[in-house]
Amino acid sequence: MTQSPIVTDAKAATVELQKNVLPKGFLWGASTSSYQIEGAAKEDGRGASIWDTYCRQNGRIAHDDTGDVACDHYHRYAEDVALMRDLGLKAYRFSIAWPRVLPLGRGVTNEKGLDFYDRLIDSVLEAGIEPWLCLYHWDLPQALDDLGGWTSRDIAGWFADYAALISRRYGDCVKRFATFNEPSVSTMFGYAMGWNAPGIVERASYFKAVHHLNLAHGRAVDVIRSLVPDASIGIVHNRQQVYPESDSAEDAQAAALLDTHWNLIFPDPQNFAAYPPLAALDMEPYQKAGDMAQICRKTDWFGLNHYSPIYARADAGAQLGFGWGKSPDSAAHTGIGWPIHPDAFREILIDTAKRYKLPIYVTENGCGDNDAPNAAGEILDEKRVDYLRAYTHALGEAVKAGADVRGYFVWSLLDNFEWGAGFSNRFGLVYVDFKTLKRTPKSSARWYADLIRRVS
Repeated sequence: MTQSPIVTDAKAATVELQKNVLPKGFLWGASTSSYQIEGAAKEDGRGASIWDTYCRQNGRIAHDDTGDVACDHYHRYAEDVALMRDLGLKAYRFSIAWPRVLPLGRGVTNEKGLDFYDRLIDSVLEAGIEPWLCLYHWDLPQALDDLGGWTSRDIAGWFADYAALISRRYGDCVKRFATFNEPSVSTMFGYAMGWNAPGIVERASYFKAVHHLNLAHGRAVDVIRSLVPDASIGIVHNRQQVYPESDSAEDAQAAALLDTHWNLIFPDPQNFAAYPPLAALDMEPYQKAGDMAQICRKTDWFGLNHYSPIYARADAGAQLGFGWGKSPDSAAHTGIGWPIHPDAFREILIDTAKRYKLPIYVTENGCGDNDAPNAAGEILDEKRVDYLRAYTHALGEAVKAGADVRGYFVWSLLDNFEWGAGFSNRFGLVYVDFKTLKRTPKSSARWYADLIRRVS
């Protein structure tokens, strides 16, 4: 199979990022999302989300875990902000739970939910940390899903109204807004493959969801611009190299299709007003005059999430014409089986900078493992430290090669509810005991805090 080699990067893992490599004002942060950490799923007027529903469907989530409590961040946010301050974070990316502030997704607002984010944002600002607000990290109100969710064209208007509420409420103190997190995952896994909420497996539903989410993005950018004139607006995309599982022509075609749907089907229309060629015909039935102009709105930055390359294999019977391939056995892998390839991170940063010509903020990067305390109660996650050291070094190499990268956010601040894996996969800098909810910083937290001090 012809592809870039996977590297364990033992050499890169010993090379520290140098202070003079990064641009002045480079932002060091961490990211979370509402459903994954907040809990309080039935408190203070919060409505149900599609993830509340999905988690209760038999066999969907490992160990039947749910986000009902998660990390209980809703009640423990002050403790979590103190952890951010101790780390020396310059920025914190979080998401609003749409059903917490609009229990039915539209109409009557929930003041207690809005008040929670007031308290959180004030606490973050008081700690000297810049809040980065993401409008949508997958937890669609169930009431809107009952009306068709992302398969309904009306959702672009519902989302714009929600964006207006959030902009008016928080735009005086929040200036960094992301419209969506990883739209390719939420649509592909949620509507074509059934792996994520709402669990649909239907080709037409997927293409509708893609187009309507793109429309919603464009509408939201307009709303935020009008209500928060000094806002800095972006959207968060996951971008990962796609390699064929074998040298066959069929696997090469599968890789091209996966690349289209994973890497291009959202940022291309948002920046170039056109769907990528391999998806264009499928998208035509759902477009109306003026749609592409509405989708293509100027943003201020490109949010990039990256963990590893992904692999494709031919599968003519799949909804989108490709199957998911297996990474080479010879590759180094994280504890949850994702390949470790910092060179790919460097190259995707360079490629993204050239293709979209926007400042880049790495809004997620991290290492999933199965961390556990030792006999002394310490969490010595040296594999994560090596991973973060190698990947931040690769980021520095991308900057030296000309990529305009202006910030880096670790996924994640806390161990949390990791979607279909439930609580079995841990990405946090801070260990969470999900029985007691006690927080314990890991070795990686100390390493990251030291990195921030040294290179800021």
